[in-house]
Amino acid sequence: MPAKSSPYQPLLLRILHGLTGLSVVLAILTAYWTYDTYDGRWLSIGLPAFKEIEGIHGTFGLYALLIFPAFVIYALRRGQQRLLQPDSLGKLTQVGRPVWWYSLHRLANTVSILALTFALFSGKMMDETWLPRGELNHAWYYAHLISWVVMVFCIALHLLMSAKVGGSPLLLSMLSWRFRAKDNPSLWRSHISNWWSNIKPVSIQHWFSKVLSLSNGYRVLEAIVLGSIIAAWIIPLFK
Repeated sequence: MPAKSSPYQPLLLRILHGLTGLSVVLAILTAYWTYDTYDGRWLSIGLPAFKEIEGIHGTFGLYALLIFPAFVIYALRRGQQRLLQPDSLGKLTQVGRPVWWYSLHRLANTVSILALTFALFSGKMMDETWLPRGELNHAWYYAHLISWVVMVFCIALHLLMSAKVGGSPLLLSMLSWRFRAKDNPSLWRSHISNWWSNIKPVSIQHWFSKVLSLSNGYRVLEAIVLGSIIAAWIIPLFK
């Protein structure tokens, strides 16, 4: 189902998506090199031993951890149409029809957010001294290995579904630098200022009520992701 015309992606989405994606891909590549250097019990390809690679992997993981919250907030606030919809699960029963592919694409996008959350959280739960000391049997190390395998699968599914529902125009639209007048970066400061001024105690209370009542899936997902990221920063302080 190739797109007949080139779709337009908001500039801020492209920037946040691009920075997050680049950080994640580099983290995955260095994660495997780290694994091959210190572990290599499964699927080792004999990369050169490079002791500093763990620190490089951690740096790219940190970049992703810093950028990801902004991307999640944007995706769940302005990009909800690209994520699972209330009727998406029902449409997944219509196998092979166009609506099935679009629903599968939204599912891949949503699962990718959760997978990256798990990868970043499990990485922060690890101790950087484990691998150099040969301590390979920690639960959080295994969880982190699994998280990156899942992340690779999610990225592959995300790209395949994007190509299926939008073809090359959709993929290339994420790399374009053109933007419309409303997306001009000179307007971002005022947009952020207006958004911040609208965050009031009553709004926060309303947000919590939606989370606790499970009445809005996007707010629940937002709470899970942002709560996990906050916990990833706080928990290591008490180790």
